[in-house]
Amino acid sequence: MLLLALLFSGNVIAQVQPHPAPVRVPKPPPPPHINPYKKKDTTKPSPYRADTLTQPIPMGRALWHDKIDNEQKKADLADGRADKIVRWRKDSAYTSLLTKGLLRKVDSMQIMIENMPARGRDNVMDNQHRIRSLRALWELMRHYNNDSRPSPPYYDSLVMNMYGMLKAANEDKLMDFTKANANIYTLDNGMVLMDNHPDVRAYIYTTLGKAYPLMMIKRLPEFAKDTFAGAIIREAAQLSPELIFNYAYSTNPLLKDAVYKTIDPLVEAIVKITTYSKAPPKAFPFLSDIYYGRKTVAEIDNIAANPDSYFRNLVRIKIEDDSLVRKTYISELEYRALNGYVRQLNDLHEAKDDVRFKCIDSLPATSLFYLMVYGQDEIYTSSFLGTFKRMLQRMSPMKGDELLDSLNDDHFRTFIRMCAGYNTLSDFLATMDDTMRTTVMENFISDLGHGKDDALEDAVDVADAFGSIRDTALANFLEKKVKENYELSYKERSKKGMIVYSLLAMLFQGNRISGVDTGAAVASARLKLPPINKVPFAYLENDSNIVYQQVFFYGDKDGQDSYDSYLETFRKDKNWKVTNQQYWTEIASTTGKKVVIYANLPLKEPEDEDAQDRLTKFLNDSGIHPTIMIHRGHSYHLPVTLNKLTPDVRIVILGSCGGYHNLALVLDHAPNAHIISSKQTGVRAVNEPMIKAMNEKLLAGADINWINMWKDLENQFKNRPDVMEKFDDYVPPYKNLGAIFIKAYRQIMKPANP
Repeated sequence: MLLLALLFSGNVIAQVQPHPAPVRVPKPPPPPHINPYKKKDTTKPSPYRADTLTQPIPMGRALWHDKIDNEQKKADLADGRADKIVRWRKDSAYTSLLTKGLLRKVDSMQIMIENMPARGRDNVMDNQHRIRSLRALWELMRHYNNDSRPSPPYYDSLVMNMYGMLKAANEDKLMDFTKANANIYTLDNGMVLMDNHPDVRAYIYTTLGKAYPLMMIKRLPEFAKDTFAGAIIREAAQLSPELIFNYAYSTNPLLKDAVYKTIDPLVEAIVKITTYSKAPPKAFPFLSDIYYGRKTVAEIDNIAANPDSYFRNLVRIKIEDDSLVRKTYISELEYRALNGYVRQLNDLHEAKDDVRFKCIDSLPATSLFYLMVYGQDEIYTSSFLGTFKRMLQRMSPMKGDELLDSLNDDHFRTFIRMCAGYNTLSDFLATMDDTMRTTVMENFISDLGHGKDDALEDAVDVADAFGSIRDTALANFLEKKVKENYELSYKERSKKGMIVYSLLAMLFQGNRISGVDTGAAVASARLKLPPINKVPFAYLENDSNIVYQQVFFYGDKDGQDSYDSYLETFRKDKNWKVTNQQYWTEIASTTGKKVVIYANLPLKEPEDEDAQDRLTKFLNDSGIHPTIMIHRGHSYHLPVTLNKLTPDVRIVILGSCGGYHNLALVLDHAPNAHIISSKQTGVRAVNEPMIKAMNEKLLAGADINWINMWKDLENQFKNRPDVMEKFDDYVPPYKNLGAIFIKAYRQIMKPANP
């Protein structure tokens, strides 16, 4: 290599060839014969491609050019610098795309609009046409500047489309262009250019309305008065009756009238509900009953007037698997399960059973099943146990497998997982004969490799159940079935199946040994994951050796009480200094390692979320990226907290249920996070000692070892049975098999780097 380098250096070449061979310089060719009589090429460049103005811009149009220029300056200044570059994050390719499109190409189109031929238009008509073209260009720039989440490819295509559309409009070929480019770019650019072309406008709306009804129905305000609105409303009603209901029930007369005028049986059924029902939102989940003539609006109103009857009938249409408004009635079931029953059962946890469970006295077994399943995020252990007991009583003489059959096995894996978690699985299986017991558990394990690659809810339910099953015979049976299903997936060449079942097998084995550090290390290595039992201190501190935490509080009474109690633990501790700000509190360590905690004030709702947003903005602007995030609030507040997670977060303490959707959302935002969650709503008596134990480790600069911490907390709570009962519902990261499964699965499915 050294020799080659020397040979290719200029100095060595000069030494090897000190006397280069003479180079012959060819004689220049004789000048071509010039014909003095040949005409010069007088072809003018296309006015659509010229880069200079052929004549000055009239005063009347200069204003529109200024408006476009101002929008360009705004796009340029969005990053705080006037440098004629439209930046898109740190992506140089997209930055170049936007800069070229929104600055240079828009400049070129401004020149094109002034240069393009009048094509027989008189001065007045021609001026109006050019102003319309400039206004379309201005709207494009405004569209970008008002877009909170601009997509560079979209705007690149929009700019390219605008050039062709301006040219077509000038040459009276707008319909031809629109037919050849019936897409969202033509629609968006045509908002101005089609003003005096109703036939072209009708064509683009109806064409896209048929191809993309859900996208177009959201733009109903644009075309509600047009005759073609009904056709788009009919198409959209089949896919999303909910959107049509929202328009029909709105206070906007324009939108309401458009729906009311549409002739279509389904739309008419929706209109009937909004017109005649006493409570349209409560009646809407029963749209299929109205549409198919099974019930009248008055009958639905009678059902909705009684909470128990309403819940039972929501369960009825869920079991019937009505597809018309599935999203709506499922959402309503979840809401009613939590607000109508679970929270009431939880609030009465100290009352006698006959008082506490009175609210579910009239519900049959099927309704109790859905109450538990849809209340999983908040239901207390004692609430679940009491409801489960009543479900078994009311389903008799029906057996467990027959109950599941009557429900079409809907959510049965979730229910089995919950039974395993609350130690009632053996009781449920005992209601069946041996053959059906085996069949149910085989079904629990089977078919997990089907469906889309990212459809993991059933597999996560199985993984979570593994962590709770104490019956050795059942555990051995399930492990055997996992191996059989892996072999079947191998024969079927199901990639997803092989990955799912191989991971479940490893989780089964790892769960047995992960109670000690050496076993957890083995389990982590098998799953090809970082340690599942500890978070190294180095992963939590930033480049300045500071550990940052963010704690989310909410403005209800529980949130305010939690905040006061949380702050008091630091005010009494000389190792910490508490500083109050307008919207948040800063808690900084005064001894040991530098740890800084930010907690938003639990202002009265909805100001609590505003305080969180202001704190988050302050942290972002200050370059502070917390690695620990703690949720202190009910589970219905949880989505707000989770949406603020970042990839920097390594520890997430939820304090409330970590069901599949919550786990997946956490790991979407923070893929390396260790998650602590509870099977029920978190309690202060557990949360605060746990957080204190973690902070003591941080002050000492020690790794967060979950196995050791859990043992210390067990010793701390062992003489307090009431607290120990609550602590048993908390799932430490090394036992959170659902989260571990998602991490391992995503790691395997991650595309390889090119």
